Amino acid sequence: MLLRKKPVLCNYYVTYRCNAKCGFCDIWEKPSPYVTLENVEQNLIQLKKLGVKVIDFTGGEPLLHQDLDKLLLLAKKYKFITTVTTNTLLYPKYANKLKGLIDMLHFSLDSADEEKHNTSRGVKLYDKFVDSLQIAKSLGERPDILYTVTENNINEIEEVYHKFCLPNKYILILNPIFEYNGVGSKISDAQLDELLQWGKKKYIYLNKSFITLRKDGGNHIDKPVCKAATTSIVISPFNELVMPCYHLGEEKMQINNNLIELRNSEKSKYYIANEGRLPGCEGCTVNCYMQPSFSVNVNKYWVDALPSTLKYNMLKGTWKKLNIGINKAAL
Repeated sequence: MLLRKKPVLCNYYVTYRCNAKCGFCDIWEKPSPYVTLENVEQNLIQLKKLGVKVIDFTGGEPLLHQDLDKLLLLAKKYKFITTVTTNTLLYPKYANKLKGLIDMLHFSLDSADEEKHNTSRGVKLYDKFVDSLQIAKSLGERPDILYTVTENNINEIEEVYHKFCLPNKYILILNPIFEYNGVGSKISDAQLDELLQWGKKKYIYLNKSFITLRKDGGNHIDKPVCKAATTSIVISPFNELVMPCYHLGEEKMQINNNLIELRNSEKSKYYIANEGRLPGCEGCTVNCYMQPSFSVNVNKYWVDALPSTLKYNMLKGTWKKLNIGINKAAL
């Protein structure tokens, strides 16, 4: 049963550029412009009419956009919930400008060890992460720590939890790594079971459905669970509507202030009708699109996702702003 047919989330890529070179990501390899304030405001107005509630200003590294604070102010003007994930390299520089504009602020971390984290990111930024936590706390911000779990760093969750999360009451988001376009990797079933135990602890967010999906072999085109095209709208730095999702990216349509018309076009309807059924969708476990998918379709994944998403929303208070059905998911 589908609880919602309108999109709830916009993954708005403000640039594909990045100042890090993570091994589990290929976005930083792509040349890219920056979105303009004019295009963003035009699109936000139409996203509101389409029913979108959450704007994820993403990248690349979103803080490379020097007007990110103005983009966030526009999103607030139209009463969107905002989310930004940053590697923190530039956060100390822009923290004051961003204060109070981000509802869900995520700081990325790959290891409790300085050298390992810097190696994973391809640049020295561990000190910036530590500084960013202190600066955010001084400003009254409540960042989450986004920990991409791999087979090589799962043993460091305990140190990260006790070193950074418990003392500050920050949420630790455990984000199991996924594969796409030849990057990323898998983690074993035994490690997935270990993650489930961590997900039960205070201040830790782990969507159990991520684990269930991986044990099921990911999305299957003969019986898809993905609702990416229904739940999410993807906008590129080139002001394109990307369908059905960023990672598959089979169709890119220039928006030109016609987002609603494009969303209701025959091309978009095709991708919505065939979401999760395209050849490239087989085995997909991309968290960015599975999470909103789980929130709108009542099945076993919806049931598995419910406790953790309610836990996150109660801790963050975002449930007060979301109204997308029984499962008010943390997107």
